[in-house]
Amino acid sequence: MEPIATAKSHKILFLNTLAFTVCFAAWMFNGVLVTFLADNRVFDWGPVEIGWLMGIPVLTGSVFRLPAGMLTDKFGGKPVYGTLLLICAIPMFLLSKADSFLTFALCSFGFGLAGVSFSIGIAFTSVWYPRHRQGTALGIFGAGNAGAALTTLFAPTMLNRLTDHGANLEGWRQLPVLYAGMLVAMGVIFFLFSENKKPKTHGKSFGEMLKPLGSMRVWRFGLYYFLVFGCFVAFSQWLVPYFVNVYYLPLVTAGIFAAAFSLPSGVIRALGGWMSDKFGGRRIMYWVLGASTLISFLLIMPKMEIYSPGRGVMAMRSGTVTEVTATLIKVGEQSYSLKKKPELLKNYEEETLVLPSKRTWQEPVVEIGQEVKKKELIAKGVTRIFFQANVWIFAVFVILLGSVWGIGKAAVYKLIPDYFPEEVGVVGGMVGVLGGLGGFFCPIIFGYLLEGTGLWTSAWMFMFALSLVCLIWMHLVINRMMEKKHPREMRKIEEINTAVIE
Repeated sequence: MEPIATAKSHKILFLNTLAFTVCFAAWMFNGVLVTFLADNRVFDWGPVEIGWLMGIPVLTGSVFRLPAGMLTDKFGGKPVYGTLLLICAIPMFLLSKADSFLTFALCSFGFGLAGVSFSIGIAFTSVWYPRHRQGTALGIFGAGNAGAALTTLFAPTMLNRLTDHGANLEGWRQLPVLYAGMLVAMGVIFFLFSENKKPKTHGKSFGEMLKPLGSMRVWRFGLYYFLVFGCFVAFSQWLVPYFVNVYYLPLVTAGIFAAAFSLPSGVIRALGGWMSDKFGGRRIMYWVLGASTLISFLLIMPKMEIYSPGRGVMAMRSGTVTEVTATLIKVGEQSYSLKKKPELLKNYEEETLVLPSKRTWQEPVVEIGQEVKKKELIAKGVTRIFFQANVWIFAVFVILLGSVWGIGKAAVYKLIPDYFPEEVGVVGGMVGVLGGLGGFFCPIIFGYLLEGTGLWTSAWMFMFALSLVCLIWMHLVINRMMEKKHPREMRKIEEINTAVIE
């Protein structure tokens, strides 16, 4: 790392961030394209196939992050980053020729290498900045994941234009060609204007470079990153079909909402880096994991309409039914008033509802001339509960969660140079692998959960459980660390807590 940040440091940071934005836009390409092709029946793909095609590029960009980080530590970022951009352009171009699930999957596996740009950029950025500025610098670099928002925002509109609004569906094949050209252009710019730099440990063997991976701390950081990055990647793609299927939005509108989730998360990552430098990555992670648990829980409630038995009417004495209407039942001389069913149930879809709404009524279950006994049911109660899960309220919560995860991404990568200052490429690569695997497995998990439960909100149930596990694990580890460093103070706190409970 450098003792001070220089103009050259800032130039490299700018190029790294720009290249990462381009790579991330390409990496998230399938989120929009696969949804478009499935919705327009260009290919006959169900939720499971869609989940796999969204996950395959993420898998490639995840499993190769560790070797990419090691190569960056060994040879420097310029040759590795520039070569990556040019290589990814090839399968992206070939995607325009795909005509089956298999060929689509193979091309997706190839351009998914764009995802390893993260571990390259993290290692190449950190060597240009002093330790006390690395949180901010890495946060700014990480803002490049706003490239996901650029794809979800502009790709649907481009697809509409290229296909003449669906009149010429084969026009989709031009979009991968445009993305391939963008990757080539960025690769050329990177080779022309960047300068190479290696960390002090570049002379180590690959075996020596892998030693830090024996630390449990690396895997714990990886789990945090699985949540804040992997799930962010997954929802950057999954939210497009989510909005289309749950709220019946057009693809372009769904893309705008998904971009609203992705863009703040990317931009706020720079703020998260600054906050981590100022307040410490550990404290920020406490707030991030706590907020993720709470918001995920609030999003679990699905959009629903439930009809349930309500308060009915029972005969007060035995007798013969002499009159039955929608509002009255007469048994002998005894009359019973009924709550009439609304002729037209109110259309709550057109309103903005925060809380569930309820309508109740009663329906006769007896006929004229029927003999009834005392306490026999003569009219059943019906309760209709409707929860709108309003799209605007849902979107606010989702955007807030994306922003929280954006801060968390910066906090995790602030912790890495704090504990592993000379192995940022290797450790950052491994953490990136685990985080990227979240982006691969989550869409597949979401697909199977949707298939099994029939609930789109099953994805948020998974998020709640994962957030809670991360929060509990971090809390237990920090308590253990505090007991080792300050055993006397921890005993006093324990005694005070015991006294309060008693």
